[in-house]
Amino acid sequence: MTWQPHITVATIVVDEAGRFLLVEEQPAGLEHSVLNQPAGHLEANESLIEAAIRETLEETGWEVELTSVTGIYLYTAPSNGITYQRVCFAARPLRHLPDSPLDKGIIGPHWMSREELQGQPHRWRSHLVMRCIDDYLAGERHALSLIRDQ
Repeated sequence: MTWQPHITVATIVVDEAGRFLLVEEQPAGLEHSVLNQPAGHLEANESLIEAAIRETLEETGWEVELTSVTGIYLYTAPSNGITYQRVCFAARPLRHLPDSPLDKGIIGPHWMSREELQGQPHRWRSHLVMRCIDDYLAGERHALSLIRDQ
């Protein structure tokens, strides 16, 4: 049997007021909605940067410009035992497309302060939601050139 981690991307999007763009989603198998960064799986023939931009648009209706890499995280979900490698990017919002269709299971985007999110740990998709924000706020920003497509 071959073990393979799932490669995912996430995007920390910050507006001029310092609020973070989060996604309220209803994952299959859960009875309640959760909050997450715009995030998803890397698809075939796609770069990590392309995946982050695509997932952000598909889950929030926002076009973004990636500015840096916040971190690379390894996480094994206790609910299913699957290991995820998450590459988290920082981005600035460019344009909202309110009529853009959102992915299945997405309830909608929300702009929240760190304090608002901190008060709702029971709603985090995983502890990585806050970890990525805190790493961003601590100044963890690495050049996009860290990511090599070939």
